[in-house]
Amino acid sequence: MKLPRRQFLHLAAGAAALSALPHIARAQAYPTRPVRIIVPVASGGLADSLARLMGQWLQDRLGQPFVIENRPGAGNTVGIEAVVKAPPDGHTLLLVGISATTGAALYDKLNFNVICDIAPVAAISREPLVMLVNPSLSAETVPEFIAYAKANPDKINIASSGGIGTITHVAAELFKMMAGVKLIHVPYRGTAQVMTDLLGGQVQVTFASVPSSIGHIRADKLRALAVATARRLEVLPDIPTVGDFLPGYEASYWAGIGASKSTPADIVEKLNKEINAGLADPKIKTWFADRAVSTMLPGSPSDFGQLIADETKKWAKVIRAANIKGE
Repeated sequence: MKLPRRQFLHLAAGAAALSALPHIARAQAYPTRPVRIIVPVASGGLADSLARLMGQWLQDRLGQPFVIENRPGAGNTVGIEAVVKAPPDGHTLLLVGISATTGAALYDKLNFNVICDIAPVAAISREPLVMLVNPSLSAETVPEFIAYAKANPDKINIASSGGIGTITHVAAELFKMMAGVKLIHVPYRGTAQVMTDLLGGQVQVTFASVPSSIGHIRADKLRALAVATARRLEVLPDIPTVGDFLPGYEASYWAGIGASKSTPADIVEKLNKEINAGLADPKIKTWFADRAVSTMLPGSPSDFGQLIADETKKWAKVIRAANIKGE
């Protein structure tokens, strides 16, 4: 018997609604147990604090514990691989940072591909970098520094913190490439030692996070030549950008949340919605502002995925051009 068209359409719509019910119910029920947020760096730094801040927000909103688990090692690849191998049910998340995008170029053999194996959930923050020099250096602007460096090739030490391939390292390499200067890279394990040696004159220049250096800048112990962001910063309004002198230059540490591949889209969307709500919360905005860190504009999972893809492509070019190899 042939059904009338109107009756057929009603039945089809009803069937579609019924098929969507399991997905709706799954998203409503999530999370059903404690959620782990894997942080691929040691505890105590900004990334760890950021994960704990957002974990507490999600815990309060979703009613299950969000437990921070620090899994440092091998250029952050240990923590990333733990999430790649986790069941794709949204109960294991990853704090994704720039190191996730540099790993593919730094290491010849990885058991994962971040773009393919990590589902982007939401971008959270961007931590600006600033180009600093010891005040004994005669250069007071980026053009003066470039001119001085070209007149003194391989005589200026540029420090980076956190090891080979970190944002402060690749930011320095990108500057060297775009400015056409030869600087000696001196890697450090931590920011504190970089600051000590920059203040003492053992190294002459570095790219450092604003939170770690703004006190020295305001006390005139270190000279800020430029910020590495695309626009000037509210906390350092008189400092130009590197891009003002090297158009297109930008380097900053960013972070967001990812999940294992094939995590259901409805769960990803629920997490995305809650994280974006957190970024609009006045208390969280104040937390970021107090640390000179910018919150990302609310965006979709695909927006964050595009950022990851763009950063992977950008830094791979720098790493290969500079012949950087992972430790």
